[in-house]
Amino acid sequence: MTSFSNKTCYNSTIMTVYIDIIFLENLFMNCIILFATATILRIPKKILRLIASSSIGSIYAIISYTSQLIIYSNLFLKIALSIAMIYIAFQPTNIKIFLKELMIFYLTSFTFGGVTFALLYFVKPQNISFENGVLIGVSPIKIILIGGIIGFIIITISFKNIKGKISKKDIVCEIEILLDNEKIKVKAIIDTGNFLTDPISKMPVIIVEKEKLTNVLPKTIMENTLNFINGENMEMEGYLSKLRVIPFKSLGKENGLLVGIKAKGAIIFYQGIEKFIKNVIIGIYEKKLSNNNAYSALIGLNILEEGDDYNEYFRYIKN
Repeated sequence: MTSFSNKTCYNSTIMTVYIDIIFLENLFMNCIILFATATILRIPKKILRLIASSSIGSIYAIISYTSQLIIYSNLFLKIALSIAMIYIAFQPTNIKIFLKELMIFYLTSFTFGGVTFALLYFVKPQNISFENGVLIGVSPIKIILIGGIIGFIIITISFKNIKGKISKKDIVCEIEILLDNEKIKVKAIIDTGNFLTDPISKMPVIIVEKEKLTNVLPKTIMENTLNFINGENMEMEGYLSKLRVIPFKSLGKENGLLVGIKAKGAIIFYQGIEKFIKNVIIGIYEKKLSNNNAYSALIGLNILEEGDDYNEYFRYIKN
């Protein structure tokens, strides 16, 4: 182990400090902070990236402790370090996602730091030193481990409770529906209790008010939805193979049926993110979904999980 002597003395003895211990202490704390950040935001965790990002923070801690240059304690340099760690760990795709990840990273760091210092205050270990913002010694390793676990539990429980209080504004998105050569954009609400699917193809169903589809679907379909449900034969202008009868249950209606039509796809727009869903059924709803026209479609979480672009914003809503 590489070591050097710390200037601080306890009981007339010089404390020996091991650089690799400082590195491992900071590596562990950085890893658990990044892991907690990814858990809160429901970001896929890539262990090698988390370790690489944490290692950079640990190297900075060693340089900050051993260097006599004031620049290593500079606030802007620390912010730049945080930005680099976020980019390496999570690879944010736009500035909005990056700022959210950075905010949660700082909040998590402050929480873990507060828990650790609280434990130090109560335990009051004698064989520790605090130099240039770096805790060193044998006891801090145990305290950091305990503090990390307690901090992780506190912040994940706190955010879970906060996420349960999402307002309706946060679960409204826009969707663009692609039907052959026609397309229509409507506002939709993300309905956490909606898992409606086509019973045959198992494709997810987006429920849209009939009025919104009037100009993009043939008149014969729009005027004969009830006849189609009743099994009557009629000319559907080449749409017959795309039509479905979807059974559903809702409050006040245990055994409902609605006509669905297979779409080319749908694009979901939510907080700057675009997500394309290929296999989807559009359910034609006869009545109004919103009394104040705030939205005219319902989209379920099963639709948001389709495809390869499932991201932390949709995970945020789910949890």
